[in-house]
Amino acid sequence: MWVIIVRALISWVNPDPYNLIVQFLYRATEPVLEPIRRRMGMHHMGIDLSPLIVVLVIIFLRKFLVDSLYELANRLQ
Repeated sequence: MWVIIVRALISWVNPDPYNLIVQFLYRATEPVLEPIRRRMGMHHMGIDLSPLIVVLVIIFLRKFLVDSLYELANRLQ
């Protein structure tokens, strides 16, 4: 989640594409963000909302799915 947030923040300042940190962030996050952009048709928008969608999905998975699985595991004991 933090890598996605840092990537979104860095995209606001037009970073140097040859910087190793920027290259790492792009390579680490692009496989997650690109499919969302394609499905949502966000290529022509001025604002990229795909990081926000990914962060919301991560929060959902952490809150509801993981807690539900943890509760189910406790019941099975």
